[in-house]
Amino acid sequence: MTQAEASLIIRREGAVGHLTMNRPRALNALDLAMIDGFAAALAEWRDAPEVRMVLLEGAGDRAFCAGGDVRQVRQDVLDGRFEAVEAFFTREYAVNAGIATFPRPWVSLIDGVCMGGGLGVSVHGSHRIVTEHALLAMPETAIALFPDVGTSYVLPRLPGSPSGAMGRWIALTGARLKGAEAVEAGLATHFVPREKLAALRAALLESGDAAAVERFAEAVPEGRIAALRPAIERCFGHADRAGIEAALQAEATDWAREQQAILARVSPTSVAVTLELLERGASLDLPGCLEQELVLTRSVTRHPDFAEGVRSVLVDKDGKPAWQPLRDVRPMFA
Repeated sequence: MTQAEASLIIRREGAVGHLTMNRPRALNALDLAMIDGFAAALAEWRDAPEVRMVLLEGAGDRAFCAGGDVRQVRQDVLDGRFEAVEAFFTREYAVNAGIATFPRPWVSLIDGVCMGGGLGVSVHGSHRIVTEHALLAMPETAIALFPDVGTSYVLPRLPGSPSGAMGRWIALTGARLKGAEAVEAGLATHFVPREKLAALRAALLESGDAAAVERFAEAVPEGRIAALRPAIERCFGHADRAGIEAALQAEATDWAREQQAILARVSPTSVAVTLELLERGASLDLPGCLEQELVLTRSVTRHPDFAEGVRSVLVDKDGKPAWQPLRDVRPMFA
C-alpha cells in the first residue's frame, strides 16, 4: 500500500507531525488501521521534542471525520466477533487518551462533518479550529450507542453550563452545531473561514508554532447557541428524562417541540444510558470516563437495539427502528 492509499497518512514536515485521515469516500470514518496509525504516530512523536506540534485534518472537502466505522462494528456483533469489537473500542479509546496527554499542541482543522469518533481525535487536543462548513455532533442515541470517545468527560464540563445542560442537549438529541456554533458551545476553540484555511495550514507547517492560529482566527459573535442557552438550561438542566420532557412541554416553543420529537424517535435505552453516563462522568477523570465507556461497549453493542439502530440509520436508512427498551440500564455499567 502506498502512502496515498493509507487510511491515515503520517508525515513529518519540519517541526510538525502532520496527520491526514484518508478515507474521503467513507467521510474519513475511523477504521482499525487508522486507529493503529494514530497510536503509532503518538508513540513516535510523544518523546520527540523536535516535533513541536501535531496538525490533523481530513482528506476531501466533505468531512473531517464522520465517526467510527460502526457499520463494521455492527457486522462484527452480528457475526459473533466480539473480540474484534473489543479491539476496536480498546484501541480507539487508548488513542483518545494519548491525544489528551500529548505534551505539545494538537491542532485539528475541522472543515466538514465531524461526528462521534471525529470528536474523539480532536476534542481532547489543544486547538479545534472550525470553518463555516464544519458540522459537529454526537448522534449516538439515534443508533442506540452513547456519547463515547471520552465525551462523557467533556460534555458535562462545557463552559458556561455548570448544570451540564449543554452537554445533555448535545448528547441526547445529537444536536448539529455548525461552524461558529461549535465555538459558542465550547466544542471548538477557534473559527477560521475556509478561504483562510490554506494560509493557516501553510503558516503552521512553516512555523511549527500553534500560536499562528491566533493570526487567522476570527471572533465569534453571539448566535444561535447564545439565543438558545437559557432554554437549554431550563429544559436540559434536569438529570432525568421525566424532568427534561416536562420542562420541554412547559417551554411550548417550536424548538422545544423539535427536541421532544427527537427524544421520542431515538433509542429509549440509549437515552437512559447516556443520562446515567453523563451523571457519572461529571465526577470522573478522563481515564475513568474512558474505562466506564469501554465497559458499556461490551453490553450496549450486544443489546439488539444497537444493531437495529445502525441498520435503520446507516444500512437500510429507512428511519424506522424497532426498539426493545430496557427497564433498567444500570446492570450495563457493571
